[in-house]
Amino acid sequence: MEQERIFISVVVPIYNEEGAVKELYNNIITALNVINKPYEVIFVNDGSTDSTFKILTELCPLKIINFRRNFGQTAAMDAGIKKSMGKYIATLDGDGQNDPADIARLLEKLENDNFDLVCGWRKKRKDTFFKKFFSRCAAQLRKKMINDGIHDSGCTLKVYKKECFRHIDLVGEMHRFIPGILKIKGFRIGELEVNHFERISGKTKYNIWRGPKGALDMFSVWFWRKYSSRPLHLFGSIGLLIILISGAAGLLALYRKIFTGMDLSDTAMTQLSMFGFFTGVQFLVFGLLADILSKTYFSSTKDEIYTIKEIIENK
Repeated sequence: MEQERIFISVVVPIYNEEGAVKELYNNIITALNVINKPYEVIFVNDGSTDSTFKILTELCPLKIINFRRNFGQTAAMDAGIKKSMGKYIATLDGDGQNDPADIARLLEKLENDNFDLVCGWRKKRKDTFFKKFFSRCAAQLRKKMINDGIHDSGCTLKVYKKECFRHIDLVGEMHRFIPGILKIKGFRIGELEVNHFERISGKTKYNIWRGPKGALDMFSVWFWRKYSSRPLHLFGSIGLLIILISGAAGLLALYRKIFTGMDLSDTAMTQLSMFGFFTGVQFLVFGLLADILSKTYFSSTKDEIYTIKEIIENK
């Protein structure tokens, strides 16, 4: 199809989901036929080691982006979004727990309420206690640090306007924080309750390392929201505060030496004063360097963190 004719692109990152992929594909096609607008379906094979890729090659119509190895869900989503051609982009997980039929409802809300992004909210999640517990903890932390205004940022089922990704590169575990990133840039965000099914095949890709990685990425988004264009304000303020404290300590040491005759050789006050002063100067210099790097970032592009082996289009 011509780029201007495609109404919606559905992007699905997938890794070792041989038991779910065919049914998921059929459900997506059924849901898109109900919408009755020109569409494309993109599955990103994230280095699957089972028969997932073989099954994908037998499905039609379908665009397959095949990675050379496993690069992670965020990279797969980034590749699929960048290769999509629709006016709107819908994303969902490859494990079959999202309901493709909800795409039409999300799309309707996006258009009727003039949102740029509508997120799915898995209010009645069908996950293990372990996953739900850590998700709730992450949600509370995210609310404090980012406050993107939605209940379930981790739900992959979302519908976006294409322009949301015009200047965004997804790295790390950042796919969970897309709403926060877009809110920083001024996009309008909504949410809607969606269905959530139990996993019927395969194994969850969630492990204990995803929590710490997600927390670090959350801190990155928090920093980006507050100081991306002015890192000198953060590091410079810390540096000036340390310099002021060390300066006060130095004046106190000088006062005691001159007016009370205190022997400063038995205290660490002078050493701490000098150490604090130079530490403060280092923070100021670091802030200036970070400011330069920030401006360089805004005026340059980054390499992609993944490698695409091939793109197959089954028509």
